[in-house]
Amino acid sequence: MANLNHPDNLKYTKTDEWVRVEGDQVVIGITDYAQDQLGDIVYIELPWDAGQSLANEDKFGDIESVKATSELVAPLSCEVIASNEDLKERPELINDSPYDEGWMLKVKLANTAELDQLMSAEEYLQYLEGR
Repeated sequence: MANLNHPDNLKYTKTDEWVRVEGDQVVIGITDYAQDQLGDIVYIELPWDAGQSLANEDKFGDIESVKATSELVAPLSCEVIASNEDLKERPELINDSPYDEGWMLKVKLANTAELDQLMSAEEYLQYLEGR
């Protein structure tokens, strides 16, 4: 785990999603730890159409690797603005660049107070050590 990257400017969930606030929008993806545990990602299902509302902890998609299929869980209540269309043809971007090219959703928050429920990078690393 020492060589995995978990940037300080992000917030994290116990289900291994990350959140990056960009003005009045939020970008969501899965952590470097999660992609490492999954192995080579071969398929992802996301809400491809904008406008879908998600409640905190709703399932918003599936991610499939050579090892397993896992559910993706909304870290916040939000409305989908955009999905990363590049992942349809190149899901491996999540392995290669989980925080940049491998982002999954851009959303508009329904409740900014929910951001306070997420973990800092330090808290997330402590959480991972306790798994």
